[in-house]
Amino acid sequence: MPGNRLQYLTQNDWVIIGAKASRHAFKLGEEIIREGESGEAIFIIRRGEATVELAGTGARAIVAHLGPEDICGEMAFLEQGRSTAAVVAAEERVEVDSVPSSELRAIFEAFPGLASRFFMSLAVILAKRLQITSRELAREMALRDRKE
Repeated sequence: MPGNRLQYLTQNDWVIIGAKASRHAFKLGEEIIREGESGEAIFIIRRGEATVELAGTGARAIVAHLGPEDICGEMAFLEQGRSTAAVVAAEERVEVDSVPSSELRAIFEAFPGLASRFFMSLAVILAKRLQITSRELAREMALRDRKE
């Protein structure tokens, strides 16, 4: 999915966030985020690729692909709730940085400019996702209309 990067963060912002991050490695098929779990961190893919998957009736549907510099876990972070999808390692080795939500909120209090750039980046990510979803919905509706 294009546009999952925090594009407005500066190099200094990344240094501050990086100081609170911890690196984790996942193997092919391992869940980086479990659907329904409490969103206690955001994750930034550093190496490899992952898929965003939704549980369906008996199977999971892949709804997005993530790569280096992409963020995940942001919806649960924003809503201070549970993860709405699983994120699964799609390569033999996927490395991610994990930043605890509590640490991120503390950073935002200390550095309001960083918070502004972070949330502006998230707004762009979410706007792009909505555009993609709207196009897919319109396409599905057009296909349905043709069948009727």
